[in-house]
Amino acid sequence: MTKAYFAKMKGGAKSPPGVGLPEVFWSLAGSALGIGICGYLSSRYFAPRDLTLIIGSFGASAVLVYAAINSPLAQPRNLIGGHIISGIVGVACWKFFGHNVWFAGALAVSFAISAMLITKTLHPPGGATALIAVIGGVKVHRLGFLYAFVPAGLGALVLLLVALIVNNMASGRRYPEYWL
Repeated sequence: MTKAYFAKMKGGAKSPPGVGLPEVFWSLAGSALGIGICGYLSSRYFAPRDLTLIIGSFGASAVLVYAAINSPLAQPRNLIGGHIISGIVGVACWKFFGHNVWFAGALAVSFAISAMLITKTLHPPGGATALIAVIGGVKVHRLGFLYAFVPAGLGALVLLLVALIVNNMASGRRYPEYWL
């Protein structure tokens, strides 16, 4: 029994194929524009109002929506819904359990995963969005439930708009696979 358990860890599938330079270029262009626009808008318009439009989990979202565009985890429903739902869950966990950060963080990620699975909006960076709501500090905590919509939802929307433009510029790419 123990041997069979550890045998599962060997894997078995072949490694994924490499990608050509055009894929690398379009992924680079999309992520640079998407993250760059969020960062610019954040510093120019949101930071002066003590808000932000960029959070760490957007880096992982950029990997999905600009480089893994066919993945179900990269589709608009998952991108937007995953961030908003996870933001709401994260803020709720902070409000209820914030006096115990490690517990609030564990619950935020776990409940966010559960909520995304139930709502068919699974987007792995959403776990980070929920965790940031707990560990993000005073600036994030002051936002309360607004955090789920600005920066989480609105920033994800900016990434989506860039993904729609850039991912469809190349003849061999199509995004999204589906909306809902």
